[in-house]
Amino acid sequence: MMNIVIFGAPGAGKGTQSDFIVERFGLTHISTGDLLRKEIADHTALGQRIKSIMDAGHLVSDDIVVEMIDKAIAADTKGILFDGFPRNVAQAETLDKLLAKHGRSITCMVQLEVPREELVRRILERAKISGRTDDNEQTVKGRLEEYDNKTKPVADYYAKQGKRLVINGLGDIKEIASNIISQIEKL
Repeated sequence: MMNIVIFGAPGAGKGTQSDFIVERFGLTHISTGDLLRKEIADHTALGQRIKSIMDAGHLVSDDIVVEMIDKAIAADTKGILFDGFPRNVAQAETLDKLLAKHGRSITCMVQLEVPREELVRRILERAKISGRTDDNEQTVKGRLEEYDNKTKPVADYYAKQGKRLVINGLGDIKEIASNIISQIEKL
C-alpha cells in the first residue's frame, strides 16, 4: 500500500499536484489544511482555536494535527497522500510510528521546489480567488519564515531515509504532474 508525503513551502502547488497523484495511484488525500478548515467551518470550539492560530500565521499544535491524522490512517484502506503533514521532524517521526502501528510506512516524499518570490506571488493570487483568510500579505512572510525554520528540515529527514524525490515546481502544471508520477513509478 502506497503512502506518500507531498512537501513544499506554502504556495508550492501541493494541493494542485495532489489531485494528479491521488487520481493516478488511487490514494486517499489527507490535507491537514482541509481538515483544519472543516473544523473552522463547522464552528467547533477546536475550530475557533484553530482559526485564531492560522489567522496569526502560525502552525496548529502537533497534538491537534496528530489526533486528526491517526483517525484518518485507521480509517484508510487505499493508501494515503499526506498534504500539509508532517510540518516538522517530530511530526515526521510521529507519522512513521502511526503508520507502523497500522503495519504501513512512507513510500516516498515528493518535494516541490519553487523560488520564494514565486511562492509569494502564488499565495497572494490564491487569496484573490479563494478568499482564504490565511492567504493575506500580512501572514505570507510569517508562514514562509515558519516553513524555513520548522518545516524545511523534514526534507532532510526523508532524504536520510532515501525517500525524498525533489521535483521542480515551476512550469506547466500537467508537465510537473507527469514528472512526479514518473518518478514515483520508478520506485
